[in-house]
Amino acid sequence: MKKTLIVIGVVIAVLMVVGIFLRVSTKSHSPVSTEVFSIDSARIEIVYCRPYKNDREIFGGLEPYGEVWRTGANEATTFSTTVDLKIVDQILPAGKYTLWTIPNETQWEVIFNTEYGQWGVDFSAKANRDATKDQLSVTVPSYQSDNVIEQFTITFEEIEDHIEMILMWDKTTVVVPISL
Repeated sequence: MKKTLIVIGVVIAVLMVVGIFLRVSTKSHSPVSTEVFSIDSARIEIVYCRPYKNDREIFGGLEPYGEVWRTGANEATTFSTTVDLKIVDQILPAGKYTLWTIPNETQWEVIFNTEYGQWGVDFSAKANRDATKDQLSVTVPSYQSDNVIEQFTITFEEIEDHIEMILMWDKTTVVVPISL
């Protein structure tokens, strides 16, 4: 009995070490980045991992059209806001969310989900999103360019009366209009 417990303990310890190693090594290929936009009392923060293109076909290939994407790599991307936001034509209450997308050739669905802290994919390599916890979903156009963005990037731009959250990777750009 004692030997069995020792073996089980060793197996658990080895699995934990392997899990930590895998998390650390995957982040070296898709480093964590934080993007912040602040104005007055409003603060929007996105924390995400930034994968590289590495000569791969990204949208319609690595990230299939019509399927939920964790919008980055590793852990699910988090989006937090200190104030209520109007995204396209819907209100997103102040709080912390995960950001998911469903890429398509000419438009993307952008989803804010109330569950956060999870790894971006499950054991079957599918998006680890519980759709029953979606807070808001909007559809926005996607744009194609001749310029290639090697590393996935999310940024904010202030445009006159609103903010744009811009997602860029490979030859695709998606702009999500946000108002305070």
